[in-house]
Amino acid sequence: MTADRLITDSGVAEKLLVIACGALAREIVWLQKLNGWDAIELQCLDAELHNRPKQIPQKLREKIAQNRGHYEHIFVAYGDCGSGGEIDRVLAEAGDSVERLPGAHCYAFYAGEARFTEIAEAELGTFYLTDFLVEHFDRLVIRGLKLDSHPELRHQFFAHYKLVVYLSQREDPSLLVRAKAAAEFLGLDFRHEQSGYGDLEKSLQKQILKIL
Repeated sequence: MTADRLITDSGVAEKLLVIACGALAREIVWLQKLNGWDAIELQCLDAELHNRPKQIPQKLREKIAQNRGHYEHIFVAYGDCGSGGEIDRVLAEAGDSVERLPGAHCYAFYAGEARFTEIAEAELGTFYLTDFLVEHFDRLVIRGLKLDSHPELRHQFFAHYKLVVYLSQREDPSLLVRAKAAAEFLGLDFRHEQSGYGDLEKSLQKQILKIL
């Protein structure tokens, strides 16, 4: 398969359309380049939906409907992401040909479900960071939760948290420094685990193999 867009006789692209959370865009593009996955085309929903998960299912429904007639293969790069099973209901409507990433959220598929379960069970009051969330901590957490204008909300939001676990994808010392600063801002203990791309890479590889 070449980088040129392949079209079947019915006008449907043989490429794999990945509909992803904007928080995964950089990682997916990097994996495309690293593995030479020319068969992937990527469309992203706004990463701001991270703070409004109930809006994700309908956004996915609309995106799938827009593209269903143009792609034979569609993969949804979301976990359940706080939708309470609604994303799975959207995918059930779309049929068996549309799947999603395993697990409840990005922390689970980065760490792997077994390892994430171990981390979560060891300390229920854990707040998780990824590379994306470290880079955008100010926008998504501080300003997103209005902690800049209402610092008293920090205790209300994080009163039951005890630990920040940073699941890093890249080995970047500057991000580690920023992750520690985020934990300090929240008044929480800190731990770092290098998770890499986990089930994100494995799942995309599996989808690519289906169309080759």
